[in-house]
Amino acid sequence: MYGPGSNGQQPIIVLKEGTQRSKDKEAQFNNIAAAKAVADSVRSTLGPKGMDKMLVDTIGDVTITNDGVTILKEIDVQHPAAKMVVEVAKTQDDECGDGTTTAVVLAGELLKQSESLIDANVHPTVITNGFKMAAAKAVEVLDNIAVDVTSDKLLKQVSLTALTGKSVGGEGDILSDIVVKACRAVEDNGTVDTDDIMITKKAGDVVADTYMIEGLVIDKQRVHPRMPKLVKNAKIALITTQLENKKTEVDAQIQITAPSAMQSFLDQEEAHLKELVDKIVAAGANVVFCQKGVDDLVQHYLAKNGVFCCRRLKESDMIAIAKATGGKLVGEPMEIKKDDLGFAECVEEKEVGADSMCFITGCKNPKAVSIVIRGGTEHVLDEVERALNDAIRVVGVAIEDGKVVAGAGAPEIEIELKLAKYASSVGGREQLAIEAFAKAMEIIPWTIAENAGIDSIDSIIKLKSAHEKDKKKGCYFGLDLDSGEAVDMLKRNVVEPLRVKVQAINSAAEVANMILRIDDVIASRRAPPMNPMADPNMGGPGMSGVGGMM
Repeated sequence: MYGPGSNGQQPIIVLKEGTQRSKDKEAQFNNIAAAKAVADSVRSTLGPKGMDKMLVDTIGDVTITNDGVTILKEIDVQHPAAKMVVEVAKTQDDECGDGTTTAVVLAGELLKQSESLIDANVHPTVITNGFKMAAAKAVEVLDNIAVDVTSDKLLKQVSLTALTGKSVGGEGDILSDIVVKACRAVEDNGTVDTDDIMITKKAGDVVADTYMIEGLVIDKQRVHPRMPKLVKNAKIALITTQLENKKTEVDAQIQITAPSAMQSFLDQEEAHLKELVDKIVAAGANVVFCQKGVDDLVQHYLAKNGVFCCRRLKESDMIAIAKATGGKLVGEPMEIKKDDLGFAECVEEKEVGADSMCFITGCKNPKAVSIVIRGGTEHVLDEVERALNDAIRVVGVAIEDGKVVAGAGAPEIEIELKLAKYASSVGGREQLAIEAFAKAMEIIPWTIAENAGIDSIDSIIKLKSAHEKDKKKGCYFGLDLDSGEAVDMLKRNVVEPLRVKVQAINSAAEVANMILRIDDVIASRRAPPMNPMADPNMGGPGMSGVGGMM
């Protein structure tokens, strides 16, 4: 970059050689193109008849999914504007658990609609102001058409809507029942902590054999075959350190000159381990869960005392057991007391498929449940887990907020019609931006129809007509993907939590506004590697061109 030299003076170099820069409309259109490319990459997965993507990472691991946020996390996006759109999906997933594809597709369409306004020399500040006003009005429209959650039946439909189109076969009904039961089990004063619902996967059987237990399932088995398989009235010790002789912190050597001294040394180690076990048994424990290793000798003494023991548990499992049983995590086993023990009516090792798992049931605090997913392959299990996580989150959100809206494109068309009327009352150039926002809302029902093989133009016309004809119930009319007709989605039980739609619209509008306000992109040259011969592209730009997509 050079300063404005005059009278033959040498130009002033401001930026490093090799820096790439794009300004004004070039920068805006490059950023918009990148964002649209991200939206297009997931667009075909939207809706109940959306397709799946196969993602292969650098080491050859395969992921098959139609979950928007999973796809975007796996894709190695390089363009900075594209990364901002990926953040929309991540935020949507964190807040609601579902609607990630909707948010990204909507953000891409808002930017696409703004292109013609920028071409017409409408200033980006005017467009962003209009988008802010439109987003606020859209949320107001959603609040007006939302329906109260009055029964678990409606919650089941929320779950079923989230699962429709996922790779769960025809088992959505069974899984939805499990999801609603699980959310109700962990509900506490109107809030649902989804971390209290633990999901465990085991290959074998079919998806329909997935089940829930009111307690915890730990993917571990007894460390010694002589230990009991079933313990009633379990008093549980939770130990976070190893039940082994600790190694010295410094390098040390012990010189032994007589065999008797060697035996004495071994006897001392054995006595210490026996003392550890005696201390645990004296505290009243008959079940031990250890986060780290358990010495063979300790296993022998525990088995001799009829104590059930599992080792090398995950920290999250240890915390969950402590929460469910009322036990305390103990860092020093020699200091364990009766008050540190947790309680469960039953701890049992059961066969699940080809492996054994530990079931902890009858806890004092029932606010913890486990879902055991079954399925034919690891890929199926992974996708069912993703689907269940989405369903659990949306049911939790519906319980907390108590509000749902009709699905299948119904709220988007209602927002478009209401925004079109609102735009004419605003006037000024912001009106153009609000009209563009309204037009962008069409992309959701349009894409749903397109992915189902239905004529998108006819579908939009039918939806708008149904919404205009019936002023009271028209707002609930969405697209039936079997017949291509506009039908009342509340009667068809296709519903989504209000928060999913609100978050999708707000985050899409915010990222579109942020990208539109960028009028200058300065990309510094990548720093050369330590060994110049190691990289044939040494000194290339930090991005594959500012206009590069991904």
